[in-house]
Amino acid sequence: MTKEIDIKDKIFEIFISEDEISSIVHSMANQINNSGVKDPLFIAVLNGSFIFAADIMRKINIPNCEISFIKLSSYLGTETAGKVNELIGLGKNIRNRNVVILEDIIDTGITLEKIMSLLEKEEVADIKVATLLFKPEAYKKDIEIDFIGKSIPNDFVVGYGLDYDEIGRNLPHIYKLKE
Repeated sequence: MTKEIDIKDKIFEIFISEDEISSIVHSMANQINNSGVKDPLFIAVLNGSFIFAADIMRKINIPNCEISFIKLSSYLGTETAGKVNELIGLGKNIRNRNVVILEDIIDTGITLEKIMSLLEKEEVADIKVATLLFKPEAYKKDIEIDFIGKSIPNDFVVGYGLDYDEIGRNLPHIYKLKE
């Protein structure tokens, strides 16, 4: 396991190992499986959640579940842009569906707020939120997060789908920016 990596002009150090990530995903899948949600439509938020979504979906045993994807963007480099740009929306009618949003990370909550507003317009029956990582110090919204894999400090992280200027998504561990 590489303790430090260089991406562009930054050095990152290991923060969450591949084994710990696997344990977190397994625990979250069990929570979702036991939550009582019926016939859920999982909506994975691209690009960051694609690895998390694939791993958790393989552990979901709820009958009649489906997955779809939405792509929004709010980051420029290591800083949030403060606004969300919708890039790819849902391509099907989801009215009266039970939705579980799959996020790689929730920090300020700006992206989550945009997704919630889009889903409410679609008149879904219920919305649950599942995030691998949560930054409580950065969170500025009142939206309930139903399933949190791990709360972390307000550090910039990369790996396991998370990126720094689109680089590092392929890393099996999660690394944090070294100060």
